[in-house]
Amino acid sequence: MKKFICFMLILGLVIPVVFAGGSGDKGGNKGVTGKIIIYTSMYEDVIQSVEKDLQKQFPKCNIEFVYRGTGTHQAKIAAEMAENKLGCDILLVAEPAYSLELKEKGILHSYKSKEASSLAFDYDPEGYWYPVRISKMVLAYNPEKNNKNSIPNTFRDFAYDARVRGAISMSNPLVSGTTMATVTALRDKYGYEYFEALNRQGVTIDSGSVAMTKLENGAYKVIMILEESVLKMRQEGNSKLEVIYPDDGTVVIPSTIMIINSKWSANSNIKAAEAITDWFLGHEGQSAIVAGWMHSVRADSARLPYDAVPSVENMPVNWENCFRQRDEIQAKFEEIVIDKR
Repeated sequence: MKKFICFMLILGLVIPVVFAGGSGDKGGNKGVTGKIIIYTSMYEDVIQSVEKDLQKQFPKCNIEFVYRGTGTHQAKIAAEMAENKLGCDILLVAEPAYSLELKEKGILHSYKSKEASSLAFDYDPEGYWYPVRISKMVLAYNPEKNNKNSIPNTFRDFAYDARVRGAISMSNPLVSGTTMATVTALRDKYGYEYFEALNRQGVTIDSGSVAMTKLENGAYKVIMILEESVLKMRQEGNSKLEVIYPDDGTVVIPSTIMIINSKWSANSNIKAAEAITDWFLGHEGQSAIVAGWMHSVRADSARLPYDAVPSVENMPVNWENCFRQRDEIQAKFEEIVIDKR
């Protein structure tokens, strides 16, 4: 009887401990403390939504986002590297080419994420970077102003179809990482002659928001734009703008997440950075990504962003070219397209 009472007392102590460890503290995130600064090029309203989710998952960790375009981040980081210290602990940038560069410079931390085996896209085998969100460069038009058959349905025709001359727009690859990836793919497919065609076509270099406003009022007939920008306007602004998934291939751009190593990072809070990386790559983080009109990187996720459709044909991007030939491609684009306008 004494042995039975003793066993029940021990069991009474053990059971609450077991269940306390399994409730409310998902993955032990409540034990993640300190500060983390994240440089990102994600839309600010998406960041605000992600911040709320992160605060719930990491209530004892002070997580701060700093938003800039990828090109501006690159300039900022170059200046910080000259001072031998970066102002961030995690980077969320537009495309893998910059990840290749930072890995080569030796400022990234190698981390084998537990979520790696669930990813549908390539990642660094040594764990220096992972895809965290999928953006797609597409074309868009206003069906209230133009018939789809009267405008380009390919990236090639975007630059060559005389029917839209003087009424097209795209972003600046000197500033936008996703546009830089796109012009690299287009250069590889069609040569620098494509840049010459853009110049003859009278392409205007605009921000995405300006381009969509002018597309809505009829000033532009077709624009090169990220799919997520159009989907966001359709959902939040009841916009009638429609996506064209180009027949010569949608440019699929895996944006990456990277941890800065202890020597270079702002707070040297590696354990927190690893936990946050796992969250971004896991189901909850990817749900936030899809809610932000981007595509999930997970192989086990069938959910699409609002109003998106799976694109059948993709135009490949050579990320080594995007990295190694960045200066050449940007200089050519500036010389041929921007300066000659």
